Amino acid sequence: MISIIQRVTSAKVTVNNHDIGKIDEGILALVAVEKEDAQKDAERLLERILNYRIFADGNDRMNLSLRDINGGLLLVPQFTLAADTGKGNRPSFISAAPPEQGRELFECLHRLATTIYPRVQSGEFGADMQVSLINNGPVTFILRTSKAHG
Repeated sequence: MISIIQRVTSAKVTVNNHDIGKIDEGILALVAVEKEDAQKDAERLLERILNYRIFADGNDRMNLSLRDINGGLLLVPQFTLAADTGKGNRPSFISAAPPEQGRELFECLHRLATTIYPRVQSGEFGADMQVSLINNGPVTFILRTSKAHG
């Protein structure tokens, strides 16, 4: 699985002019599922998102995690992160999971998150979403669970 996490002051997801997910300070996580991913990847990705130290401590160093600050988590499915952009001028989605597998693992990630963390919101798999955010920093990281990609 691949995730771009962004430290935000606020973020929201809108579908058909209705806000379906909204957080204040926390992490916006855009998430893609690749073909070889399984539940263990969802578990590992969630562990990393919740514990990745990207928030400032009293000395203004990135030493605190989402859990440490009790921030919000907004999970947004975004299959385009799995694109191969190495050649040409058009992305290839050959490594992206098929829609049913992608939906299943994204929903698994969301279920796991809501089970172990109290402040979780979500986008809608397959929907045309508008994502608004204020990136704090800006601070943005790419997290991957696949050994093949680091």
